[in-house]
Amino acid sequence: MSEPFTGAAEARAALDAAGKLPDPELDIAGVALQFARLDAPEADWLATRRHLSDLAREAVAAAAADPEADGGDPQARRAVLARVIHGWGGYAGDTESYDAPENANLIRVVERRRGLPVALGILWLHAAEAAGWGAHGIDFPGHFLLGIEGARSQSVIDPFSGGTALAAPELRALLKRVSGGRAELRPGLLAPMDRRSVLLRLQTNIRLRRMSGGDLAGALTCTEDMLRLAPDASGLWREAGIMNQRLDRIGAALNCLNRFLELVPSGATAEQVRELIEELRQRLN
Repeated sequence: MSEPFTGAAEARAALDAAGKLPDPELDIAGVALQFARLDAPEADWLATRRHLSDLAREAVAAAAADPEADGGDPQARRAVLARVIHGWGGYAGDTESYDAPENANLIRVVERRRGLPVALGILWLHAAEAAGWGAHGIDFPGHFLLGIEGARSQSVIDPFSGGTALAAPELRALLKRVSGGRAELRPGLLAPMDRRSVLLRLQTNIRLRRMSGGDLAGALTCTEDMLRLAPDASGLWREAGIMNQRLDRIGAALNCLNRFLELVPSGATAEQVRELIEELRQRLN
């Protein structure tokens, strides 16, 4: 018997479809909205979709009104997007309840106008794309950042603090704050993230909060939904296998771990997974 086409089934079907798309074709805010529907099924997701359309229109209008930004100046683009998102939109980082699960759910972020850096960053990426400007996430240690691209350079910004531009001294201070006083800037820290990676980072916040709250089954469901978007994410298959094992779902654990080995057939982690598979098979006998 097939599952009724509920809101959850509709959202999962959308994630399955997104999982088949090349990364550049992903609608980053649209996919985040489908994840949010699963996390808050009672919420008004259509209102959020309308707001995202309004935000895109504001970005288009603001870009057209600023020739310097539209001509390729990254700092001017940063300023335009900051006015749209944090001025017109009224968004800000949630400094009072940072760890609240709502801060990683796009619907709740839109309702509250507060969120985590990665959730606010997705709104920036959505607005930048509408304006026709290049932008990308940056997986900076401990704190999600954005790169707003220009004709010949980029502006690195913090979406959590209203789109503040960060030059080398500010980046160094941020790195020391999150990684310790001995940490120093090094090549690769500002490498661009693809869209899937940004969305997975968003959902990792929800998964970890469920785990810390003792909701292992909920964390597993979140992981399974992440795999719809990223079916070749080997690490997620391994984590799903271990969570299934802890929930005593041995058959499901074996399926997940075998899928991991298909993706990562060699190496130290693969050998550990093979040992775990053998242990689980003995439990089935």
